[in-house]
Amino acid sequence: MTEKKVYLNGEYLPLSEAKISVLDRGFLFGDGVYEVIPAYSGRLFCLEAHLQRLSNSLNAIRLSVPFDTAQWLDILQPLLIEGDAQYIYLQITRGVAGKRDHAFPEQCEATVFAMCSAIAPFEHQQGVKAITLDDVRWQLCNIKATTLLGNILLRQQAIDSGCVEAILIKDGYATEGAASNVFAVIDNVLVTPPLSNEILPGITRDVIIDLAQTNGLSLREQAISLETLQSASEIWLTSSTREILPVITLDNKPVGNGQVGEVWQTMQQFFQDYKRVVS
Repeated sequence: MTEKKVYLNGEYLPLSEAKISVLDRGFLFGDGVYEVIPAYSGRLFCLEAHLQRLSNSLNAIRLSVPFDTAQWLDILQPLLIEGDAQYIYLQITRGVAGKRDHAFPEQCEATVFAMCSAIAPFEHQQGVKAITLDDVRWQLCNIKATTLLGNILLRQQAIDSGCVEAILIKDGYATEGAASNVFAVIDNVLVTPPLSNEILPGITRDVIIDLAQTNGLSLREQAISLETLQSASEIWLTSSTREILPVITLDNKPVGNGQVGEVWQTMQQFFQDYKRVVS
């Protein structure tokens, strides 16, 4: 079996040969950002939106990487593998500094790494279980940073509880999942928390908002209290690799009637049709 090729600092290499320095600031400090870009039928999905979010994250950490959309496409397209559903993982760190120092180095060339993996099939139709947990992460969650220890610990707590995801609660209101955005159907209106420094601006989230508006579904971007979330008739989790997951159990209690909801079924069809159009 041919070993997977990855991209690292201008070269395409077998995965086993891709190495970085132990002085790379991504390794020492988590000083970097990342992006996950799905691909369907050999075409990168919503590439410009993903690259804009990447640019926003890079600007937020004061790191410049001078590639435009065409250059990124030239870099990423050769990594795509056979199969209908896959994703590119792209990570950029501040690079290798001469010494370990919290302050930004005066001279440092960014480390750029990318690889492609298949999207593991996930059964959407039956729904999943979720748990609510206190959002104990940092205050800049809008940056898609590689410093994900808080997310990892919260997600693992959900897994340990037999759930797929943790929906995070801050000051009594839902922010997002440990690795997803959150939607809820409340009084027949689709609701999602508004963008802020407390949540990551998800590309799938944006697509769902656009699809709802295009197809006449009632939608609001507003804060969702824990009490309101617990009384929602439907709850969804969205991300680039899981698309739209319906939650049928929250904190060991059924969501709505405990079945996948009609609004989710409608949106799921809209989303799958949209994928075929843009891919």
